[in-house]
Amino acid sequence: MSKVSKIKAAIEALGKEEYNQLIRWFSEMDWEKWERQIESDSESGKLDFLLNEALDEKAKGKLKDL
Repeated sequence: MSKVSKIKAAIEALGKEEYNQLIRWFSEMDWEKWERQIESDSESGKLDFLLNEALDEKAKGKLKDL
């Protein structure tokens, strides 16, 4: 049995509260990983195209008020 199969079986055996705790933990871990990636991409300039696009739209007067 693979590690993943063992983990799946263990998750299926959890009670409702333990399952919810696991989901919260996994969600928080995933969110933190995503935040680190966005920060890294921003610092490296990978997201500059978004800023440039927004500034271009602003200069053309195409932005809408929220």
